[in-house]
Amino acid sequence: MRIGGFDLIDPVPELNAPYVLATLRPWIDVNNVGSLVLRELVGQFGAFELGQLRRPGRFYDLTRYRPTIDIEGAINELTVPNTMVHYARRKGQNDLVFLDLLEPHANADIYVDSVVRLLTTLKTSKYVLLGSMYDVVPHTRPLLVSGYGMGEKALQDVRMAGAMPITYRGPSTFANLITKKAAEAGIDAVVFIVSLPQYVVMEEDHVGKVRLMEVLNMLYNIPIDKEEFEKALRQRETITERLKASPEVADVLSQLENTYDMRVKAMEKEGILQLGSDMEEIFWKTMEKNIGKA
Repeated sequence: MRIGGFDLIDPVPELNAPYVLATLRPWIDVNNVGSLVLRELVGQFGAFELGQLRRPGRFYDLTRYRPTIDIEGAINELTVPNTMVHYARRKGQNDLVFLDLLEPHANADIYVDSVVRLLTTLKTSKYVLLGSMYDVVPHTRPLLVSGYGMGEKALQDVRMAGAMPITYRGPSTFANLITKKAAEAGIDAVVFIVSLPQYVVMEEDHVGKVRLMEVLNMLYNIPIDKEEFEKALRQRETITERLKASPEVADVLSQLENTYDMRVKAMEKEGILQLGSDMEEIFWKTMEKNIGKA
């Protein structure tokens, strides 16, 4: 079944007021945090493929998003980058749709309209964009999450998550119109961005991943496995050990911690930010059990 630029399975399954969880690469996917979360959820829920763009070359410069090839005497497979859509059912709860968005290089208006048509066709009740960006924060403190909501329930989610408000004016991505147009179509639209230390550059940031998973667990009853906390803790310890070899970093880290603490106190005083949830206590102090069940 064709919906805008997408080819979906036919018939399209009837979903229960689904939450669409999306990430946008590469614009807000520093250290691949959003991609890690989406990959985890697709596997955790045993999600089924729902569809993809019919002609990805219409939207993407494939000299920038390179295809991958498998050659063994001959070409066995060539995989072209695409925007993929998966879905999973949850008994007695909102079903889930996972949307792995690649930022378009061309025909961005058609791309955005196609995604919004997809959301409305699936009768989406909530669109949640997840991502990560660098910030002036230390790795020795709980990572901060910023966000904004468009729609009454979306605003409630932002408040419940204790997310910092986002105020920004400057260059952006055309794909942000997906959030705006989804809200205009009556879909609650919410964005959560986790702040990562500028000095931590890695392929897989498990600390950032766990922080976003905490938000999803609290708001949408999505489980976090104990193993994810363990990976995050090991990664944080590795970062600490590596920084010990750079004495000059110690002074900078101390300044970052002081700035972070003042920032958090100011936000808490205004009633904007809330830290110290049960999940954060578990992450920073103990790791005795899984949070929720898949």
